[in-house]
Amino acid sequence: MMKPVKKVAITGAAGQIAYSLLFRIANGELFGKDTPISLHLLEIEDVVPQLRGTVMELEDCAFPLLKEVHIGSDPYKVFDGVELALLVGAKPRGPGMERKDLLVENGKIFVEQGSALNKVADAECKVVVVGNPCNTNCWIAREKAPRLKRENFFAMTRLDENRAKSQLAIKQKVPVSAIKHLALWGNHSSTQVPDIFHVLVDGKPLSKIDPKWLSEEYIKQIQSRGAEVIKARGKSSAASAAHSAIETARFVVGLETSNDWFSVGQNSVKNPYGVREDLIYSYPSEYKNGKVLPIGGIENNEFIQKRMKLSEKELEEEIDQISTFLKGTK
Repeated sequence: MMKPVKKVAITGAAGQIAYSLLFRIANGELFGKDTPISLHLLEIEDVVPQLRGTVMELEDCAFPLLKEVHIGSDPYKVFDGVELALLVGAKPRGPGMERKDLLVENGKIFVEQGSALNKVADAECKVVVVGNPCNTNCWIAREKAPRLKRENFFAMTRLDENRAKSQLAIKQKVPVSAIKHLALWGNHSSTQVPDIFHVLVDGKPLSKIDPKWLSEEYIKQIQSRGAEVIKARGKSSAASAAHSAIETARFVVGLETSNDWFSVGQNSVKNPYGVREDLIYSYPSEYKNGKVLPIGGIENNEFIQKRMKLSEKELEEEIDQISTFLKGTK
């Protein structure tokens, strides 16, 4: 028996990440093979003609679950009634570009999209921000959407966790499925904190962690992985980002059934780690009683605590930089 149609919004819908997302969602990889989908696709006006070509391809796939596709450049129309919004579109980071260069330009985008979600989205809409800098973009959208629940806004850090798991699996010479309880704390940036001190490999703790390798190689490798991808292919991560976005969306709507930890940037209110409460900060998380919550009781050593504070400070600085701009918006 088919479930009710799910209305899913995707921004930057003609971009690379969205191109990897759309066909998988239409084929049932997000909500399952028993849930029909209505896609609501947002693009800037100049790119809407290109987006129509993607819609033609979706039609040509004849996906049984895809019931309708709405496209446009006005978020107040495209977001009407959506129950899940994947905010993918953002000004991309080019080679050598600093994160601070992106803040105001992307602030303009997420002010408008947050305001539109506030006015026309379903009251229970969940929002996953993929476009970078995703933690601060998510914070902006949340601040502009007071009608929606603050705990329904998320920033994608699953890609960082996946990268960290993959590289650790290579180091340990085990399948990536053997790696559990890897935590990703903080901002999706060069201050992010991949934490392997609680990792289980085939159910057993890591026998030894080389401090020099951890601080000088592993953490730096994960923190700079996005920049390395840009350098290698001349473009940002696309397929891996889309895969992580689907995983994150499934997790925040309660469909991810794994018992492993799941890293996601979320509302920090009442977090058990002393992080400033209004931030969007990444924690190892669990889905419990219909909510996404930081996993409590993790005892972090001084090495991790210090780096967590640095990432928190960076997020505070980003918000300070964008706050002046936000004061001039409605």
